[in-house]
Amino acid sequence: VADAAVVADRLRDFEIVCIMRERTPFRRDLISRLPKLRLLVTTGMRNASVDVAAAQEQGVTVCGTAGSAHTTPELTWGLILALQRHIPAEDRAMKAGAWQTTVGRGLAGTTLGLLGLGRLGSEVARVGQAFRMNLIAWSENLTAERAAGHGAMRVDKDELFRQSDVLSIHTLLSQRTRGLVGARELALMKPSAVLVNTSRGPIVDEAALVDALRNRTIAGTGLDVYDTEPLPRGHPLSSLDNAVLTPHLGYVTRDTFAVMYPQTLECVQAWLAGNPVRVISG
Repeated sequence: VADAAVVADRLRDFEIVCIMRERTPFRRDLISRLPKLRLLVTTGMRNASVDVAAAQEQGVTVCGTAGSAHTTPELTWGLILALQRHIPAEDRAMKAGAWQTTVGRGLAGTTLGLLGLGRLGSEVARVGQAFRMNLIAWSENLTAERAAGHGAMRVDKDELFRQSDVLSIHTLLSQRTRGLVGARELALMKPSAVLVNTSRGPIVDEAALVDALRNRTIAGTGLDVYDTEPLPRGHPLSSLDNAVLTPHLGYVTRDTFAVMYPQTLECVQAWLAGNPVRVISG
């Protein structure tokens, strides 16, 4: 439910609300309509759709849970393989009676570019090495030594886009990274290159990406995250044959839920006992 008034009407009598990641945004306008709210628990520790400052101003404690460091990198590789070997298109074609309708591209010897080489990016890098890819990486704070420690060469931002055959995004969303990948950066990429984003949608200028896909400036994209989630019906991305889309599945696994939901209950119990845990401060 996206309408804040509808959400507020349904939740107005609750002191404790538990939410699933970014599915329901808790912005200032919604929080202000919930005067009884005292505890907000989100699965995961980073939820860009929660206005933590507004919650704190209203005396609402915001807590989170752990997740898994492996599930998002796993999905990243699912998207990369789907793009490079045209798996969705071949699946559709075969079910329609066709056989071998496309020619894919192998990974060995190609260049994997990592925009961000932290906890998740380094997991993706490890698999890239197993595929015998050449690894390059960039972020503002990344050093050559840290990159080398993960089997990658640090390059500058423009070279990351120029050299990558597969460019995968693994950086946090912040004011500094919002719109980090725009029309200029996409224009630097090879026409045969693909862009994968399993981090946060607003890191990429969505309109610029749609244009690049329509114009075949790049070969394709694999996306698990979007500016607006759920992706609105009729969104331009939905009609593009060179876009592989998943509905923010990076964390959606049984093993992740086996961590998130017990910890959600733990957050509630700890708060009721006067000792809140995993408090999100901003």
